[in-house]
Amino acid sequence: MARRVHTSRALAVALALLPMAMAQAPAGASPGATVISIGDGDTIRVRMNGKPITVRLACIDAPETAQRPHGQQARSYLQQRLPLGSTVTLEQKTTDRYGRLVADVFNGININRRWWKTARLLCTAST
Repeated sequence: MARRVHTSRALAVALALLPMAMAQAPAGASPGATVISIGDGDTIRVRMNGKPITVRLACIDAPETAQRPHGQQARSYLQQRLPLGSTVTLEQKTTDRYGRLVADVFNGININRRWWKTARLLCTAST
């Protein structure tokens, strides 16, 4: 009976830690970058290797900041999740037609996935 309890606890701990393990930056991700500004709900600027780089969050199409109130809500969400000066890791997907790096952004969690789970709801709650 005691062995079952230990096995159940170990399984519960493993399942609880699984989301954190899945949110870690992949092996091919860039070294750390520092957040220097938040443009709107899907665009940030970072400093990486001494250079400023504009990054568009992959698979996210947030309202523009001027599109009230949802644009400001999306921007505020990123400002809370990615404070200026914080370190992020980028997993580049492509470069868009404006020359922006399109990437998944990580800071202990996958910001892109969390945006879909949280900010998307904030932006549609008042419609």
